Amino acid sequence: MKNVLIIAYYFPPSGGPGVQRVLKHIQYLRDFGWNPIVLTVSNGDFPARDESLLSKIPADIIVERTHIYEPYDAYRMLMGQKKGVPIDVNVIKNDHQRRSIKERIAESIRATFFIPDARIGWMPTAIPKALELIEKHSIGAIYNSSPPYTTSLIARQLKRKTGLHWVAGFRDPWTEFLTSPKRWFLPAWIDRSLEHSVFKEADAVECAWIGIIKDALRKFPELPESKFYHVPNGYDSTDYPSREHIDTTLEINDAFVLTYTGSMYGRRNPSSLFAALELLASKNLIDPKSIHLRFIGRFGNEVHDMFNATTFKSSIEVIGYVPHEKSISYLLVSHALLLIVDEAKESEEIVPGKVYEYIGSMKPVIAIAPAKGAIADLMHETQAGGIAHQSDIEGIANIILKMYQAFQEGKQIAHPNVDAIKRYERRESTRTLARLLDGLS
Repeated sequence: MKNVLIIAYYFPPSGGPGVQRVLKHIQYLRDFGWNPIVLTVSNGDFPARDESLLSKIPADIIVERTHIYEPYDAYRMLMGQKKGVPIDVNVIKNDHQRRSIKERIAESIRATFFIPDARIGWMPTAIPKALELIEKHSIGAIYNSSPPYTTSLIARQLKRKTGLHWVAGFRDPWTEFLTSPKRWFLPAWIDRSLEHSVFKEADAVECAWIGIIKDALRKFPELPESKFYHVPNGYDSTDYPSREHIDTTLEINDAFVLTYTGSMYGRRNPSSLFAALELLASKNLIDPKSIHLRFIGRFGNEVHDMFNATTFKSSIEVIGYVPHEKSISYLLVSHALLLIVDEAKESEEIVPGKVYEYIGSMKPVIAIAPAKGAIADLMHETQAGGIAHQSDIEGIANIILKMYQAFQEGKQIAHPNVDAIKRYERRESTRTLARLLDGLS
């Protein structure tokens, strides 16, 4: 059994989708000959916390936690917010939202000084501890998960000092992405230089979706495509309770239940959904009283405004962040699931991690996303539901109506391709990572 050092900021008790990829790798890597040793933070400022995920870490896995110097308490003071309040859903705004003077100042500070991101304060404690772990446990390889991209800089420094093989993991692109700060020339040049050095010096780059690879090669065409590997996210069937263990108190049987889980803010919002529902209601094709819209997670202020403005307001149930296990239960008691992809230039390539948990539930998916692209390909491959572009209000309405009518008539709403879906088990993604590590060593 070879030891691999895994560097991850988002790790239990952090919640959210970014945690699941690393957590599942840790759970399954030893099945394929690699023993993970984890380096993470002791005092992370996480947008969401899920203490229940701590129990998912194998008991005999070594997890070392070091202090990080976080800037977000200073940000909260500037913005007049309470300590501990999650800030991401109201920090990232779309181009149509006005920013206050304080928000513009905060964004300028972020774009100028926090390079590559606000987690740069972890490096002073992470690197010495990592070197200690490498020597103590005879580490054979390094793997890091970004974002935050600071983890890639930590791994790069360890590679330089030890010469160990290094797999740089990416769940999102680095620069020029929809969540990237808009930097002026000098910090933008520094950030891009750091990004290039990571891609160049890593022995392999593991990417959660193909668009990340395309983005890297577009920016740095001299890089060899052979060092980039697509290791998709997935779902873990062991996370799904059997029918007799589902929490039946969550069920609603007298209405069509459409559920969204995750975060919504900025360019990811339900405006197209509500426009489609309003269209159906205006034609008397759907009764607001016979549909129940569940939104589970964290939502920006502008999204809450949309909840309050729609004529379907009485049909909406807003639930805050829930533990991962309960989130899965909500999927299983739904009649259909809602996926909304950010409306941006990258939309055709974006593949949110939760889409795999959606399709793993075998529930039909209503995807508001580009009709051509990565999500569309996945939806067609798995026959998981229907997809229409954010601007195609009639198309979205037709998908909703078809599923709604099937529910009303007691018919099966969708016919997923079970064999295609099973290929996205989390264990298979970890198998791919292990083979990648084997190839390097």
